[in-house]
Amino acid sequence: MGMEIWDLWFPGGGATGVPFARARVRGEDAGGRVLVHSAPPKLDVDVRADDGSLIARGEELERGAPGPITFLVRDGDRITLEDGWPTDDDLGRLVILPGGEAATLTAWWNADDRRSWRWSIELFNEL
Repeated sequence: MGMEIWDLWFPGGGATGVPFARARVRGEDAGGRVLVHSAPPKLDVDVRADDGSLIARGEELERGAPGPITFLVRDGDRITLEDGWPTDDDLGRLVILPGGEAATLTAWWNADDRRSWRWSIELFNEL
């Protein structure tokens, strides 16, 4: 796996939609599950190789529950969305932030009532 471009688009914003995040990451870092911080209620997602060829797509992906994190799951050439809260199994996963910065989730805690949470990320870039 080489570099990938994860292009997240909010189709409900403005007249024709607005960009939410565009991240360039290593494919092995993205793997089959990517976390998105503060995702809008709907997303269109294109994952492309560095040469621009389409690898995977998800359209009209809709959040069904509130929360600070949304999961994008890749199955072959298809991207789906899952609502949820991170667990220890998600530590080390890629997190895409609004605007497109990509980080690694290093710590996560949330209250049982999910009214508060604390998390840490590590940022690393490669040109």
